[in-house]
Amino acid sequence: MKKVRNDRISPTTGSLSLLLRMVFLFAVDAGALWFLNSVLELGYYPLAVIIGVATLFLNIVFIMQRAYPLRWMSVGLVLMLLFAIYPILFTGYVAFTNYGDGHLLTQEQAVTQILKERYLAEEGKAYSWTAFKSSDGNYALWLLDDEGTGYLAIPGEELRAVAAGEAGVGELDSNNIPKEIEGYQRLNAILAATNQDLPLLRFGLEGQAVQVRSPSEAAELLPLYAYDEEEDLFINQETGVIYSQVDGTYISPSGDDIKPGFSAIVGWQNFQDFFASPSLRGPLVRIVLWNFAFPTLSVLSTFALGLAIAIMFNDRDFPAKKLIRSLLLIPYTIPSLITILIWRGMMIPEVGVINRTLESMFGTSVPWFTDQLWAKIAVLLVNLWLGYPCFMLICSGALQSIPTDLYAAAEVDGANSWQRFWNITLPLLLVAVGPLLIASFVFNFNNFNLIYLFVQGGPPIAGASTRAGHTDILISYVYGLAFQGGRGVRYGLASAITLVIFFIVAAITLIQFRYTNMWEEVSENV
Repeated sequence: MKKVRNDRISPTTGSLSLLLRMVFLFAVDAGALWFLNSVLELGYYPLAVIIGVATLFLNIVFIMQRAYPLRWMSVGLVLMLLFAIYPILFTGYVAFTNYGDGHLLTQEQAVTQILKERYLAEEGKAYSWTAFKSSDGNYALWLLDDEGTGYLAIPGEELRAVAAGEAGVGELDSNNIPKEIEGYQRLNAILAATNQDLPLLRFGLEGQAVQVRSPSEAAELLPLYAYDEEEDLFINQETGVIYSQVDGTYISPSGDDIKPGFSAIVGWQNFQDFFASPSLRGPLVRIVLWNFAFPTLSVLSTFALGLAIAIMFNDRDFPAKKLIRSLLLIPYTIPSLITILIWRGMMIPEVGVINRTLESMFGTSVPWFTDQLWAKIAVLLVNLWLGYPCFMLICSGALQSIPTDLYAAAEVDGANSWQRFWNITLPLLLVAVGPLLIASFVFNFNNFNLIYLFVQGGPPIAGASTRAGHTDILISYVYGLAFQGGRGVRYGLASAITLVIFFIVAAITLIQFRYTNMWEEVSENV
């Protein structure tokens, strides 16, 4: 008998492998801790949680011996977690918040931003100013009050009146401005007025600090708002008005609010707006109805045309069918992005080749982009051009697999052409293309490229309070709401609608699985 060799990993190799794993984990953990600290300071807690989970997963996989098989796919799993699963979970989280224009910051960031607001009190003084800058990047201001008295203002130092020759102040020019200050160089007036750092600096000590408020004026500005952390409210120190926090916005009793607000949990409010808001109900009903009609009509038309062409070319005696079939596949070989833009150009009023041809033949053109009915017909026509080659190919292959004996037997029984098609061809064809029909429906249910590139969802729905068009489907409506809304972006509402779309598509997919199983049973009984 041949002796079986039992090799073992040498201690040196095992130690080297352990050392490399520890070095890798140290680098990953150090980077993750630094990143976690940054995102926690910014208040991005969902991202911090997902980074923590990914880091913990890598540590478990590379430390536990039982998890050894997962090491080879750990990087892929982490990337999937970060770039596929996290965006889905974050979309679900955003759907329950007021995230959007005016509410993009965390509460800490919003409070910090609001506390930067300043006002000029009645007893506060205003000055004209001239900026000076030192070689190490520090600034100083020369201030002149209404009486012509000059003051040297430096951040963190007491504001004091200074005459020429004192505190390093040089000779004054005709405007009572020093020609030079020791350690500082005078800035050009235009450069100083456009400097973005100066308005952020406070010159002098607290309680008397001066800030630049315009290209010509600096003043003793005081904080406009005081924040009560325990009660979570702001007090306007100029008027005494109290602003209480409601769903991420600080609002006064009269309804005035402070900007910016912050992202906050609002529960089911976005879904309520989607289903129940009178301002959204009108366009949403139309959009949802069209969203189901568009994929249904698209699938029926593309399948019917593809099947008709496939049956036509299934005849062996059809002349030049290989050449014609190759030409019919051209729409399938050109990227849909280019095809959609070409069709849009051909249908442009007055200059498009289609409208010019119609005018020369019938004396009239078609309002493809301004009439809601013709816009929907145009979208369906373009989708028909894009979709029929796929069904033509699938149906051609499926027709070749149907036994000719079935047709011969049906012909002997006296079945005509329509009966043979309806009772033999179509049922057996659905065995192969049935799942494809439902997959095509799901694809067209979210066919954003066609709707947006061809007609941008237009023409607009008259009287709609949000941006909505007659050819909009839910996904294009969500895009318009989130990125093109004239009244501000509402990512929370857009995410809520996205979740609704997700559940609709999930239901359609479940139906697809169910009907696929049913067709498989039919095929087994044939």
